[in-house]
Amino acid sequence: MEIKLHQIKVRDLVKDYKDNAEDGVRAYGGQLDVRPPYQREFVYKEKQRDAVIETLTQGFPLNVMYWAVREDGTYEIIDGQQRTISICQYINGDFAFMFRYFHNLADDEREQILNYELQVYFCEGTDSEKLKWFKTINIAGEELTDQELRNAVYAGSWVSDAKRYFSKSGCAAYGLGGKYMSGEVNRQAYLETAIRWVSEGNIEAYMAKHQHDATAVALWNHFSNVINWTKATFYKYRKEMKGVDWGTLYKNYKDKELDPTALELEITKLMADSDVQRKKGIFEYVLDGDERHLDLRAFDGNMRREVYERQKGVCPVCGNHFEIEEMEADHITPWCHGGRTVADNCQMLCRECNRRKSGK
Repeated sequence: MEIKLHQIKVRDLVKDYKDNAEDGVRAYGGQLDVRPPYQREFVYKEKQRDAVIETLTQGFPLNVMYWAVREDGTYEIIDGQQRTISICQYINGDFAFMFRYFHNLADDEREQILNYELQVYFCEGTDSEKLKWFKTINIAGEELTDQELRNAVYAGSWVSDAKRYFSKSGCAAYGLGGKYMSGEVNRQAYLETAIRWVSEGNIEAYMAKHQHDATAVALWNHFSNVINWTKATFYKYRKEMKGVDWGTLYKNYKDKELDPTALELEITKLMADSDVQRKKGIFEYVLDGDERHLDLRAFDGNMRREVYERQKGVCPVCGNHFEIEEMEADHITPWCHGGRTVADNCQMLCRECNRRKSGK
């Protein structure tokens, strides 16, 4: 890759700045693509944005930026997207700095900012070289998520349409299922989850197959089906439902006859059960019965010692004496049969007897 340093004045950078949302962001007389396919949707917070403007007003050096030169002679940002957007938005009057908009500044103050020279490296090379360079120089910034990198590798019509559904603040996926999803929508967490659900975990294979599809309607339809099934099956929303692997539950149980009322009664009981440490796992447990989802409360050290002393160190199954370190706490009446994790329902068994009992 060939790299050359240029000085670009702010007045030239912001010329013909336009933010067309879905259609992208342009600047530098319309010649600069500020948000190419491999760029994240990450947006600077107010403190970060203000730091950029303060750098300009004080005449301090701003970190160097990198632009890629396209075959048609236009440019795309490899690194410096949020600094560029912050500068353009400030000049455009989208926000104030220190309670003053750009148009509130004195003539000499405006000229100082407009004449500020940005250090920009122009980079020429192949798409793969540009992407590799982008990953290399971004190590000092917000680390790219796996899905942001996948969006770059499989950039095309399908990714563009998928991002419309899953990658914007207030997007359709957030409106329909935001209460059930974890992660940041603009860092591609929703998109990654939706693809994982529809592909059963084969995200790269699915994106490669659909890279040049005109739309991502099939992905959106599957996501909608998952969320609507979830809402119908578990009709009372609880905060613990956020981030559950609903896609897998939908795949495994969408064709089974489930009784939402009976499920709700069981969920209510389990939510009130102090032995259930992982409330999020209740929704999986009521479908498959695997107690591992619940992270059931174990007998604590005081309970184990109390029961050990009561038994005088003798295992009630084999009748042999053991040190406490050689024994394990066991529910006399199993939790699934209503047994509580209390001292009165505890017995200390030797490891061998406990293993035999657990294996039955």
